[in-house]
Parts: sequence; structure tokens; C-alpha cells
Amino acid sequence: FDVGMGQHVSNDEEGGRPAWDNQVQFLLACIAYAVGLGNIWRFPYLAQTYGGGAFLIPYILMLVFEGVPLFLLELAVGQRLRQGSIGAWTKFHPYLGGIGIGSMVVSFMVGLYYNTIIAWCFWYICNSFTDPLPYAKCPLTDNNTAYVEECQNSGVTDYFWYRDTLNISPSIDDTGGIVWWVLICLILAWTLIWVTMIKGIESSGKAMYVTATFPYLVLFIFLVRGLTLRGSGEGVTFLFTPDIQVLSNPQVWLDAATQIFFSLGLGFGGVIAFASYNPKKQNCQRDALIIALTNSFTSIFASIVIFAILGYRATLKYEDCLDGNIAVLLDTYEKPDGYITYDNYAEELIKLNGSTNWQGTSITIESLNLSSCDVQTYLAEASQGTGLAFIVFTEAIINMPGSPVWSVLFFMMLLSLGLGSMFGTVEGVVTPLFDLGLKVPKPILTGIICLISCAIGLIFCTRAGNYWVDIFNNYAGSIPLLVIAFFEITVISWAYGLKKFDEDLEWITASYWYWRVTIPVISPLLLLAVFIYYLYDSIITPLTYKAWQAELGGEIEIYYPDYVVAISVLITLLCTLWIPLGAIYHLIQRYR
Repeated sequence: FDVGMGQHVSNDEEGGRPAWDNQVQFLLACIAYAVGLGNIWRFPYLAQTYGGGAFLIPYILMLVFEGVPLFLLELAVGQRLRQGSIGAWTKFHPYLGGIGIGSMVVSFMVGLYYNTIIAWCFWYICNSFTDPLPYAKCPLTDNNTAYVEECQNSGVTDYFWYRDTLNISPSIDDTGGIVWWVLICLILAWTLIWVTMIKGIESSGKAMYVTATFPYLVLFIFLVRGLTLRGSGEGVTFLFTPDIQVLSNPQVWLDAATQIFFSLGLGFGGVIAFASYNPKKQNCQRDALIIALTNSFTSIFASIVIFAILGYRATLKYEDCLDGNIAVLLDTYEKPDGYITYDNYAEELIKLNGSTNWQGTSITIESLNLSSCDVQTYLAEASQGTGLAFIVFTEAIINMPGSPVWSVLFFMMLLSLGLGSMFGTVEGVVTPLFDLGLKVPKPILTGIICLISCAIGLIFCTRAGNYWVDIFNNYAGSIPLLVIAFFEITVISWAYGLKKFDEDLEWITASYWYWRVTIPVISPLLLLAVFIYYLYDSIITPLTYKAWQAELGGEIEIYYPDYVVAISVLITLLCTLWIPLGAIYHLIQRYR
């Protein structure tokens, strides 16, 4: 395709298109877009699961050979062609417009459920201005004679999440009507997005100064506070204790590649949209390195903060467990209070084992059925996603002095992270539509998109809404992005031509051998490997989900109904079929 970027495109006027106020604003916008909720609640989980510090080895390698090259590619395409995803890929060749449409549809689909998470953050923030926090203790029954059984069976933070927040139904089949407080928060979230983006980057760019920097301020505050809590050292040590043997597991490498890919926001069209407001000759290589490295640094920094707090939580659970065992030992062996402490617990177990009570009966420790208390076990309970943010982390917060303050700070941080990512996601929808020449003012176009998204988002406000969030997360924000990114890098490397792209980079700033090796060969192969893995995993993994059961106070795993499976496939196809359909449409138009 002898069209494209740099020297191969006729120089057009820079004027007429909005621009960032300065380069810092652009960098902050991209950082706010790339650094999202996944940096807080997925990377720490992966690092803890796969050998702590050992996970950094495949993570850094995937950053170098997959993340940075792909990010540079999208920056360069958007910056030089000064178009959103649809316009940019159509400029390469009309047959490739489907790549841009696919990116736009993915951004739209992901925005639907991502803003629901922001709505949940609003709900938690509103409930954080009370002392004690509403998720600090179980509620009483209607006659005030006992605690609610579901709360006692599940735990107070689980109960507040599943019952007081989601009011969740026992299965995805049971829609159960609208949860009105979630609906109000969702309307608030979409209204905030529209108001902030009403003037495009002229207004959202200003907001980036807050959404990009505020999370780092809160993380630093939590780091200082967390490291002063007892047990924080055990948490951080647990996170980074390396287990080199896990590197022989291919799953580790695939998860590292997946985390890099998704955390940078590749394939959504948001990076292309943001870069399209840059001057054509801005140093995009420097920008790609700054943004990608900042994103990875944030993941590591957030992991230290998270596990410092989780170390404190594990220590509290360990001490509670010991308190229960000590009470049993003191009562059984008739010892005075204070006879057994945390320090001499292990020693006293050995001494008391087989000793006699006042009746002269020899009692062994095994016969007492004491609880097994182990800090490492409690640390290993760390989960990911909403489970980490809304259940596990809140359990630690309620035990911290001044818990309402920490609750407000934590969920304001999540809100800020979510908003920063949403600005880029919505921009990935608005910019390509606006570039198509729609005769609609941008504020109205943005408002229409937000209104339609909010209306469709009603499904996430039902009692089965959490199940649908998982569906959209698993099928809109995974395989379609891999397909889109693979086509992007293949088109640049092999259809447009690496030599031309190399010349384009020279025209913009400079080109190095690193790009000549990674972009045409290593990065596509890595993407192809991750895609094959995802496809294989989707085929062999049973299509099940975890459904909350009130009577158990826990979850059970059940199969998705057939219609949900069909919807899942439809979501994936809606995001990817535009690529061949766009080519077929233009082929038909050509020979009509």
C-alpha cells in the first residue's frame, strides 16, 4: 500500500484540529489512560501468584519486546496521520477501515461495563463518610436479636459487597430488577464523563492534571501509612520473594504478555486518538518509552502498597487465630491470663502437649482441634479484580485507625484511575466518528454516546449486573483486542512495509535497530502466541461462572446458560467481524 505516513503523505495544514495545550498534558492524558484499575488489582495478584520477584523477569521482557513497540506504532500512526482509528487506517487503504471500526466498537463495549465499576466506586465513597464504616460490622435482623445469617456466614465485607452494594441474584438467569442506588451512581458517572469531555481535549485535558497525578499521591500516602503497620514487612517480602522455578511454566510468560498488552490500552483506538492531537514531528519514541515505563513502574509501586496493607490484614487474622487457640489452651489446661503470649505460643504448645488438667486427665494438643494459624496462608488469600478492591482491601481498611479517611482516599483513587481510563476509552469512540465528518457538534456527539451507553448499561444495574460485567470483560476486552493489534502490526510491517515505516520514524524523529527487529518479527509472534493461547484456553475451559448463594454466604460454580454463551460469542464477533466486512464492502464497491 503506497500510502501512509511521513514522507509518503502529502503535507497538510496543522491548523483546524484541536491540540494539547502542551506536551505534559498529552503525557499525563496517556498515562492516565494506560494506568488503570488493572495496575492496582491485577498486577499484584499475578506477581504474588507467579513467584513474586521472578514474575518481573517475563514481565520486563514482554514490556521490551511487545508493549513498547506496539505503543510506539499506535502513537506514530495517530500523530502523523492526525486522524482517529477509522480515518487513520482508511488512509493506509480503504480495505483497512474495518480495523478502526473494530477498535471503536471495542472501546464502546468496554466503556459500557468499565463505567459501572466507577459507579460502584461512587457508592463506596458515599458510604465512607460514617464512623464506623457500614462494612465494619454485620447488620442485625429485623427484631434486633441476632446478626443477619448471610453476613455471619460470608464475612462483613463480602456481605456489604454482594448484598448491600450489588444486591446480587443467585444466578444470571434471575435478573431481579434494577438496583436503584447503582443506577443513580451510573447516571452520575456518565454525567461526569460527559461534562468533563464536553469540549473534547480542551476540557478533558485539564482534568488529566488531576486524574493522572492524584492516584500517585494517594498511593504514596498509603505506602507511608502501610509501612508503619505491623506485618507490612511480611506482606512486601511475600510479594517479592522469588521462585525461579515458576519461569518454566509457560502460563507465566503468557500472563506477563497479556498484562503488558492490556494495561497499555493497545487496540482500543484511544492511543491513536490522543496522538492525533500532537504536532506531526513530536518525538513519539521518547513519549512511548516514558508512558510505557511509567505504567510498569506504577504496577510495581502499587504492588508494594497493596501487599504492605495486605500484610497488615494477614497479621490481624493470624493474631485473631492465635487468640482463639490461646483461649482454648488456657481454659483446657487452667492457666492464668497472660500465661501464653504470641511470643511463647509455639514453645508452650510443646510444653502443654500431653500434660494433665485438674482432674488428672492427660490431654494432647491434637485432641483440641486448634485452628491452623499461618501468616503465609492468609497472604496467599490475596485475590484480584473487584474481590481485591471491594472485599479484601476493605477488610484491611476497617481495622486501620481513622478507617473512614482511608476508605475515602482509596475509593477516590480508584475513581480517579477509572476516570482517566474512561476519558481515553470514550475518546476512542468520539474521535473516529467525528473524523468521519458527522455534522454533529462534538459536545452533542459525546452526549449522545454517553446517553446510549448509560441506557445499555442498565443491564449492569440489575441484580444480575455483576455477572454481565464479567461477560463483557471476558469477551469484549480480550480476544478482539489481540486480533486488532495483530492486524495493526502486520499491516505496518508487511503490507505498508518496514522500510517505509523506518523512513517515517526518521522523518518524525529518528529510527533505531530496536524497532526494526521487534515490530516486524518479535512483536507479531508474541501476539500470535498469546492469541492462540487465549483461543485454546477459551475452548478447553468450561463456560462457568461463580454465582453468589445467600443461604451459603458464598459462591458456587455453575454453567452459563446457552443464550449467555451465544451472547458472549456475539460480543466477540461484533468487535472483530468489521475487519473482514470492511474489506468485503470496499471490494464490492470497487467492482460494482
